[in-house]
Amino acid sequence: MNRPRVRRPWRLAAEATAVAVALLVAFPLYWMVLSALKPEGELRSDGPRPWTSAPTLDAFRRVFEHQDLGRYFLNSLAVAGAVVVASALIAFLAATAVTRFRFRLRTTLLVMFLVAQTVPVEALTIPMFFLMRDLGQAVPGIGLNTLGSLILPHIAFSLPFAIWMLRGFVRAVPEALEEQALVDGASRARFLWQILFPLVLPGLVATSVFSFISTWNDFLFAKSFIISDTQNSTLPMALLVFLDAETPDWGGVMAASTVMTLPVLVFFVLVQRRLVSGLGGAVKD
Repeated sequence: MNRPRVRRPWRLAAEATAVAVALLVAFPLYWMVLSALKPEGELRSDGPRPWTSAPTLDAFRRVFEHQDLGRYFLNSLAVAGAVVVASALIAFLAATAVTRFRFRLRTTLLVMFLVAQTVPVEALTIPMFFLMRDLGQAVPGIGLNTLGSLILPHIAFSLPFAIWMLRGFVRAVPEALEEQALVDGASRARFLWQILFPLVLPGLVATSVFSFISTWNDFLFAKSFIISDTQNSTLPMALLVFLDAETPDWGGVMAASTVMTLPVLVFFVLVQRRLVSGLGGAVKD
């Protein structure tokens, strides 16, 4: 006869702690959606309540009636997609190079990647502004007021983390596998793309999630580098439409924030399995 499993106290405490942390993390999302559904009177009341008795979609209607919302969405999608693809490919090649090849200053290069990761983005915004301005004068199409001024900085800031993370996945692939592939007649390029690339794909997905989220939610670069050409603004800039200095539309802000969050959730759901395996491989390494 099977005895019922009795959970140990420490396990119950761990599960309760995990549930409490999950609720704490999810509460801001709940409050954002709730504020987007609240009528204007409840939003401006002095006694906020964690529920609403009269939900309304007026805030979402105001958001979708904004004529530039679709353009902002496509701009954000183009910038995030370009950053994800470019940073993943460059990080994969760079991680392979620093792992498989021995060259001078290799350790120094890896340390520089770590140092670059520790520098706050805010401290580099002004230097990046002048760099984008000067680069736009030399190379049309990637200067200020262009999507290129958003793509290049985000690629630069995504690469250090991606390279360090993929380095562990590349190192986990035995060198004997590469030697066997070369003996069988495969070129180094064929081994790179047909054997090594699929093996480190979970790591690429994990790094892509972080690159996508940081790029999609970026407001600082979008506000600093897109100065006058609003046609190249991204979705976070749509929040400014509802932030009037005298009478801010908090319902519109929360509704626009909810709309911004949905693509991130969809992207996360699509890659969650590979994300978990990728993070597990990184921790194991």
